[in-house]
Amino acid sequence: MSPTTPARRVPLSVLDLAIVAEGTTGQDAIRESLDLAVLADTLGYRRFWFAEHHLAPGVASASPAVLAALAADRTRRIKVGSGAVLLSTTSPLVAAEQFGAIAALHPGRVDLGLGRSFTPPPTTTADAPAPVLPVRRDPQPARDVDGLHVPASPPVDRNDSALRERFLSHVRVIGAQRTAGDFRSELELVLGLRAGTFHDVDGQHHPSPPVQGADLDLWVLASSGGESARVAGELGLPLAANYHVSPSTALETVASYREAFRPGVLAEPYVVVSADVLVAETDARAAELADGFVEWVLSIRAGGGAAAYPAPGTTTPWDQRPDAQRDLVRDRVDTRFVGSPATVVERLEALQRVTGADELLVTTEAFAPADRERSFTLLAQAWGEDAGADVPVATDAREPVAAR
Repeated sequence: MSPTTPARRVPLSVLDLAIVAEGTTGQDAIRESLDLAVLADTLGYRRFWFAEHHLAPGVASASPAVLAALAADRTRRIKVGSGAVLLSTTSPLVAAEQFGAIAALHPGRVDLGLGRSFTPPPTTTADAPAPVLPVRRDPQPARDVDGLHVPASPPVDRNDSALRERFLSHVRVIGAQRTAGDFRSELELVLGLRAGTFHDVDGQHHPSPPVQGADLDLWVLASSGGESARVAGELGLPLAANYHVSPSTALETVASYREAFRPGVLAEPYVVVSADVLVAETDARAAELADGFVEWVLSIRAGGGAAAYPAPGTTTPWDQRPDAQRDLVRDRVDTRFVGSPATVVERLEALQRVTGADELLVTTEAFAPADRERSFTLLAQAWGEDAGADVPVATDAREPVAAR
């Protein structure tokens, strides 16, 4: 499908972070996230993915495999998975074994999404000064493409010493930071384990019973047109492009993947594109509920991890913020789809049309769980797509689903 070819509405899926609101706990957030998975199952969403974040006061989705297993056990037809397991903290072997174990009980309903995360070089020492990272420059100014807003890149200085130190302190506490290998090799390892054909560089065969023959799908998540998108295309894997995290590079990500695509796991490219969405009964009500998002994104861009999500009306209004703050988060604010069902559907249709997405992945942040649930309900009703029609159904929520 050409990125500019009109098409029917594609299926919708969910990416959840287990948002921790101010005054609540991580335990509350996890329970609410699983409740949302059950709701998404009944509403017809195709997938429910959990992100991976550590040491962030406002996000409780630190263990995608555990959450996916719990969600699979509570739902009947929706696919569950990770968006994504980060190869900076988890090896591809461990990730594949975790999700292979889930697929043993829920075959055909498990997605293993893998992604890399940026790791800055160490701080300067007497013996080894830290190399200087290039500051991101806007490849082009903000623009609109056939109804889709493509913002300029945010002015994030990755050489900022305070930002670097906050990141490295998180790495020290996590204690599991690994040096990821060549990305293609790590994906091929998972594919080889599933096929039962993986051999190391010395020719030694390494079987993994939880992975071999597992009925799961391997995905790649990418935020730029770099290695992740390219390798996903070369291996013929499905791709999830992060418009909600990096809207300035989403079109480049999709284009790079399609250009590199060769038949492999898939015969044709398959692209999911993410979007940050908040739906309410009216545009005005949605705007009220959207308050707090700026403060939350600022906490992420400052490098300390997402703060607890603030209640509406408790943060500094947009027009009273310094220009530097607004510039830092403008790309996320301008590309968040906030409004009534009709308003949001129109913007999602533009995202689908311009990117040629085969599926849209929706993430929603709000202070109150009821507002998140209402947003997903209104969107599903307005979109009118049975997103999970091709997913096998169990007769009981705790009964393993028969393989397709």
